[in-house]
Amino acid sequence: MVRPTWAEIDLGAIRRNVAAIADVISPSEVCAVVKADGYGHGDAPVAMAAIDGGATRLAVALVEEGIRLREAGIEDQIIVLSEPDHETAPELAAWELTPSVYTADFAHALSSAGFAGGVHVKLDTGMHRVGVSPHDWPELIEAVRSHGLAIEGVFTHFAVADEDPEFTQMQIDLFDEVVDMDVPVTHLANTPGALLFPDARRDMCRIGLGIYGLHPCADTRAVVDLVPAMSVITHVSHVQRLPAGTRPSYGRIKALEQESTVVTIPIGYADGFWRNLSESGRVLIGGQSHPLAGTVTMDQTVIDVRDTDVAVGDQVVLVGDQGDETITADEWADKLGTISYEIVCSIGPRVPRRYSNE
Repeated sequence: MVRPTWAEIDLGAIRRNVAAIADVISPSEVCAVVKADGYGHGDAPVAMAAIDGGATRLAVALVEEGIRLREAGIEDQIIVLSEPDHETAPELAAWELTPSVYTADFAHALSSAGFAGGVHVKLDTGMHRVGVSPHDWPELIEAVRSHGLAIEGVFTHFAVADEDPEFTQMQIDLFDEVVDMDVPVTHLANTPGALLFPDARRDMCRIGLGIYGLHPCADTRAVVDLVPAMSVITHVSHVQRLPAGTRPSYGRIKALEQESTVVTIPIGYADGFWRNLSESGRVLIGGQSHPLAGTVTMDQTVIDVRDTDVAVGDQVVLVGDQGDETITADEWADKLGTISYEIVCSIGPRVPRRYSNE
């Protein structure tokens, strides 16, 4: 029997989120960022839904991610956002992927591989991760052109668009100061940049987190309504009645305050249900919130439902809605001291993705 645990991905929510963001940033186009297996949602289904919702291009981090989308039958433009190993240049050409360029060596590798498509040149305006420096920009542009490559796009990436307006405006101003050329596509903005900085929208915006229905910061909630696309669901696998003072699970970190029903669910930290939620985590059963009864283990977790009538097979929601209650990826992130991006990306491959509203 298959374990009754899965991540439910609402493709209708993906389409609605893309359409809602496209309406805000129009006439700028939406480039849907589907790297990291679509932020854990499934790259090919998300990509198709995003295109249906109005995205005109796709972006990934790795060549192999782009190839997987091509193998799924996707024919839309796919931009690889970082330079890969130079030996993969022939793969970019063969699969008609659009590379990012920020070194003369990679421009040479593309030319040597017979790459005939357009490239996007990346300027580092303050992220300091990858990209060519403003000082070296003219030399790189000359090198790209000397290798016979067509510059279709130029772009940069914001470091703190969700936190620091002053620094983000500095990045915008630096981009405008350095980039003195006409190209078909300029793109600066990620999700917070697109929603909070109208001047950064330009020809296209790279929308990642937003298409999955997650907000990068509180300020973006006032700009657009988004619907989270992922729910994480399991079922009760075991029920027992335990006396007050019992300390279930590894480490015996919690004592039951009263005689309680404790249920086990078949999901653990190997699946992305973080062990650090053992003290503060909760789940929804029967539309009610229930705390964890002890340490999250690799494959299973115990829940204290006290006197609630619960049976084997009852549905349990770890992320999502049930009745009037909701648990969000942001709630997990706040408790764990991280960001919602990491939460959805951490739901592991043992948790199958099921798609609704296809």
